[in-house]
Amino acid sequence: MTQTIAERSAEAMMENDHASKWFGFELVAVTEGSATMALTVRQDHCNGHGILHGGVTFALADSTFAFSCNSRNQRTVAQSNTIHYLAPGQLGDRLTAVGTEVSLRGRTGLYDITVTNQTGTVIAEFRGQSRAIGGTLFDVEGSEK
Repeated sequence: MTQTIAERSAEAMMENDHASKWFGFELVAVTEGSATMALTVRQDHCNGHGILHGGVTFALADSTFAFSCNSRNQRTVAQSNTIHYLAPGQLGDRLTAVGTEVSLRGRTGLYDITVTNQTGTVIAEFRGQSRAIGGTLFDVEGSEK
């Protein structure tokens, strides 16, 4: 049941997530409290140094965080987050961001997102704190709210 809820929550989120679609993010997997997203780095993702723009890395981690913390059909937003860039992403890299729930207490959650490239090199570490704001992504009948 929780896997079905996680998948339906992700479908409802992705339907209206124009930013993730615009960046080219792909939702690879979602479970309760966790999500995995991927991106192939394009030329328009690169900065003036010819490497992946940090804002794109942040956006990938942030979207993965969003899908992780909204996986219980409870509307949830970011309260705070930080990122540490550990290696540059390169044109053509296939990045994978894996989100893991560290803690969920009441309306507040804590999530770690690790972004790696196709060789397993860690590109960035992101930590996000979430806050449930009330409401759901879809109702029990299946229509979105």
